[in-house]
Amino acid sequence: MANTFDLGGLLKQAQALQERLASAQEDLAKRTVEGTAGGGMVTAVVNGKLEIVSVRIDPAVLQQPDREMLQDLVVAAVNAGIRAAQRMMGEEMGKLTGGLGFKLPGMG
Repeated sequence: MANTFDLGGLLKQAQALQERLASAQEDLAKRTVEGTAGGGMVTAVVNGKLEIVSVRIDPAVLQQPDREMLQDLVVAAVNAGIRAAQRMMGEEMGKLTGGLGFKLPGMG
């Protein structure tokens, strides 16, 4: 018995996966995660397009301003937010691509 290769079926599956991935990316773009630094003194909100949506700074940090410390906290919070967004994206895309054995670009 010879094995037959169903190229048409494979292409249909690939197209369906591509459509599900595009839909998931649109959904993820609307979702946000937070990254914090300094015990919550600075919080960065990042969306699924890896864009910084907002940065919140605890007013206590501004009472005795230390510019270098604040800059470091902002960078740390933004980086934590980006890592959280990448994890979120990877988890969601992994649900769709699980078992395919490859990572999607930009998904960590």
